[in-house]
Amino acid sequence: MDNFDWTSFTKEIPVNSTISELYNAWTIPQELEKWFLSKAYFESPNGKAVNKNENINQNDIYEWSWFLFDITEKGKILEANGIDLLKFTFAGDCIVEVRLIQNVDNVIVELTQYNIPTDNQSKKGIRIGCDSGWSFFLVNLKSIYEGGIDLRNKNENLKGMLNN
Repeated sequence: MDNFDWTSFTKEIPVNSTISELYNAWTIPQELEKWFLSKAYFESPNGKAVNKNENINQNDIYEWSWFLFDITEKGKILEANGIDLLKFTFAGDCIVEVRLIQNVDNVIVELTQYNIPTDNQSKKGIRIGCDSGWSFFLVNLKSIYEGGIDLRNKNENLKGMLNN
């Protein structure tokens, strides 16, 4: 583990979809709730709530909630280019960058999370925890946009499952 990078990781998954559809999956609150969140709330810098059916923009702030978790993640959109790149704060001062890359038959969704602190709690909770979480949610993104099946567990009686 001496050469293990505790400060960042990258996950990639091919999705049979278009760049514009996947960009919307990441930047329209209603779309985020289809595969990732139970509630996606965004607010523009002037304090106005972003419409659930509209794309978010750079400098918007967010509050996110998940099924079966009693936490609310708050952060800021650092970059949203309207085409194929989204960058936001996550898990404190970490940064998540999502790139959409056209491949022959699909779009590669490339997610990198970096600026992860190296204290033991962050190594476990952020580096290992987020790596696992993003892996599942990227698979769920693929499932939703290729077949329409939501893999998330939403049953309150079954907390702690692989899919929540």
